Amino acid sequence: MSIARGAAVGAIAAAAIVVGVLLLGSGGGYKYKVLFQTAGQLVKGDDVQIGGRRIGNIDAIALTKDNQAVVDITVDEEFAPLPASTEATVRLTSLSGVANRYIQLNPGPNNGPKLAEGATITPDKTTSVVDLDQLFNTLDAPTRQGLARFFRGQGQWYKGKSAEGNLAAYYFNPAISTSAEVFNEISSDQKILGQAVAATAKAMGAIGSRRQDLTNLISNSNSFAGAIAAENASFAQAIENLPATLRRANTTFVDLRSTLTDVTKLIDVSGPNAVPLTNLFTALRPAAANAVPVFNKLSGIIYTPGASNDLTDTMRDAPTLQKIANANSNSSFPESVKALADGQKTIEFARPYTVDLVGWMRELGQVTAFYDANGHYARFAPVFNSFKVDGSGQFEQLPGDERLSVFDSPEFDSPYSIAGFDPGKGSMNFQRCPGSASQIPSTMTWPFLTQPDGCNPNQVPPGP
Repeated sequence: MSIARGAAVGAIAAAAIVVGVLLLGSGGGYKYKVLFQTAGQLVKGDDVQIGGRRIGNIDAIALTKDNQAVVDITVDEEFAPLPASTEATVRLTSLSGVANRYIQLNPGPNNGPKLAEGATITPDKTTSVVDLDQLFNTLDAPTRQGLARFFRGQGQWYKGKSAEGNLAAYYFNPAISTSAEVFNEISSDQKILGQAVAATAKAMGAIGSRRQDLTNLISNSNSFAGAIAAENASFAQAIENLPATLRRANTTFVDLRSTLTDVTKLIDVSGPNAVPLTNLFTALRPAAANAVPVFNKLSGIIYTPGASNDLTDTMRDAPTLQKIANANSNSSFPESVKALADGQKTIEFARPYTVDLVGWMRELGQVTAFYDANGHYARFAPVFNSFKVDGSGQFEQLPGDERLSVFDSPEFDSPYSIAGFDPGKGSMNFQRCPGSASQIPSTMTWPFLTQPDGCNPNQVPPGP
């Protein structure tokens, strides 16, 4: 064998050794054990990743005595040794796949302690995967049935509308692209994102406690979607008319901008008056509280259950009453108006005697107030003189125009002296002028310059 041929054979053997070492050997990586509560459909050969990059693989999966999954992994030397605070999570590449899981490592700070080769990442630093079946198992049978009907309804909804669905998918890509930017902004602030996740967890717990309401919501949503599907023509027409509506609304929105500017000026001007207005409302609150019983009673006056017992019934009956009262010229309202008009002269004649009436009432109170052992100094009794005794000794009712004539007849005789009245001589003073209830001193002139028609200034009380 020549030297050149021997060198070639040696090179081939060396290459075979290198390939064998790469394929069959350990590759020089670090070995670790990871404990999970459940392996979550992990299989030998699945990836071990950090930040979405493959940095190792799963070597074996076994079961511990306490029924936990122990997973042997190999990490490339480039990323080993791992920090002691490294956490491991089982992830899914998609919800619809089977055995498409991988282990995601979240290393801690590089300046901390390291995990020696063969070390174990304990369960307090691992998180198992949550399968879709576990989510469905949290729902009761009616909810799962409603969810199944919902998906079937979605299938019926899109049945025969593949062209429209493809068009929607065509425009879905830009929406996903812009959504990625939104998610990047959200993930840029880990603290706020963590608070949002914690709040979402609380919300999910609250929703889980209202499973029956959630079931009803899904059922009603299914009915709602069915109703929309039944009115798809109207829905399409509404979407078709929407651009024109928005164009017309644009003018309104432009005018609204100037209106908001004017409203802003009004608010600025009203600002200094806000504090006094607050004081007014503060003072008004007790008045409003005290007015509550008044309005409650007023409410009872306006409306009370029953018939003919409140103001509402009165106003309802008023048109009928008006028709009855104005049925003809002899009805109540016309006769009342006529009576008031005819009584105007009587009221005008009696008005100047108000002073005499008040004085009479005052003097009457003074005279009858004093009393002794025999009783009050003066006692009065009204005399109506409505009847007289006829020849047979029976009472006979007198006409109205004759009821004062008995005091002007010779038969009337009284042992008492009545001021201004001489019994039997017809001297009753029925035509006195205003102010003549009291004697006017001789040094005074008549107090009234004008006298009502028919009064007699000579009818005055006796005495100086």
